[in-house]
Formats: sequence, C-alpha cells, structure tokens
Amino acid sequence: MPRDAAPEEAPAERGPGLDWATGPGGEYRRAVLAEIENLRALARSLDDPGPVAEAARLLAASRPLPVLGLRAAAAQAAGFAYFAAKIHPDVRPLHEAGSLLTDRVEQAAAAGATALLCFALPRYPAELVDALRAARAAGLSVVTVADRRVSSLAGLSHVLLTAAVGTRLVFDTACAPMMLGRVLLEAMCDELPGAQARLEAFEASAAARGVFLID
Repeated sequence: MPRDAAPEEAPAERGPGLDWATGPGGEYRRAVLAEIENLRALARSLDDPGPVAEAARLLAASRPLPVLGLRAAAAQAAGFAYFAAKIHPDVRPLHEAGSLLTDRVEQAAAAGATALLCFALPRYPAELVDALRAARAAGLSVVTVADRRVSSLAGLSHVLLTAAVGTRLVFDTACAPMMLGRVLLEAMCDELPGAQARLEAFEASAAARGVFLID
C-alpha cells in the first residue's frame, strides 16, 4: 500500500501513523489506526494490574453474577456474559431498562449476588444511574467498565476500569472496551477454582452434541 511519508519520518519498526492514512480510503484507515492507539493505551494502563485483579475477585465471588449493559453497551455485556458462563456457575445478563431492571438487580441480590458488572459506553443511558443506585442499595459491589471516567457512574462504582472508544466513524467502535472485558475474564479464571473443570465439561458436552462445525 503506498505511503506518503518518507521512510525516515515513519520507520518501519514503528508502523504507520495517523498521518500515513491519506488518499483513497484514508478516512477508514485513520479510524482503524486510531482504534489501534486505543488498544495501545489500554496495554499501557495494564502495567498496573491491581484494579483488574480487584475487580476479578469481586466478580468471581458473586453467586449469581449480574452483568449489565444497555443500548450501545448491550453487545459488550452480552459477549462478556456468554464467555463468563463457561467458567462461572451463575451469570445473569441484564439488558432491560426501566423498573424491570431494578427488579432484576434486587432479585439477583436476594439470590445471593454480592457484585454487579456494568458496561457503560456513550451515549450513557440515564437508566444506568438508577440501576447502579439500586445495586448499591441492595448491598452489591459495582464494577464498571467504561470508556472514560463519568462522574455520575464512577461515584457509584467500587472499581472503575476504562478503555477508550473510537470516534472517527459515524458510530463509535469499542474494540478496547471489549478487550478489557476479555482481560477481566482471564483474571476471573485465576479466581475461580473450578474454571478449568467447567471449561473441560463444556468442551466434552459440545463435542458429544456436535455443537460446532469446526474444532
């Protein structure tokens, strides 16, 4: 692919920068490169693994584990819940808004939940604040994965983990928040003694049922 920058301005070992993405398709390339920068920023933030480890401990200990995501964050919450259910014995995705959402939070607490995971991405639904207030009132520890520190959500969260979204396209992209969710899942595996056994049991069941076309 042609490059406008001279080799000495953009050494090969550093990779192309945002100034390289010009010409036809440049807008799309800039969006991809900006998202790569978000992932690099996330990698740098993980130099301190303490917040992720703390979040993993809280979430792994919760039975059940409610996972909240509304509107734009619903896909991130659903993806996390799908994989978390392979290692955690009771995961409850929460995606309803309004009074029903508060019902679900209170029901999870009554069933023994001690923590709630919330994915919060722009634009932040107002119902999130009500849901987190309900979670706090029910005695739950709140872990929030967001693109940045939002005061109304951070003030209701025991642990706030952040990863930026991409904003160069019409609709935001959330590669870094998704990656942060997977990192959190990895940390949870270390906190759940039966995680490996549950994974092996699922694989055996899936193979016996022919769930997947390709291994």
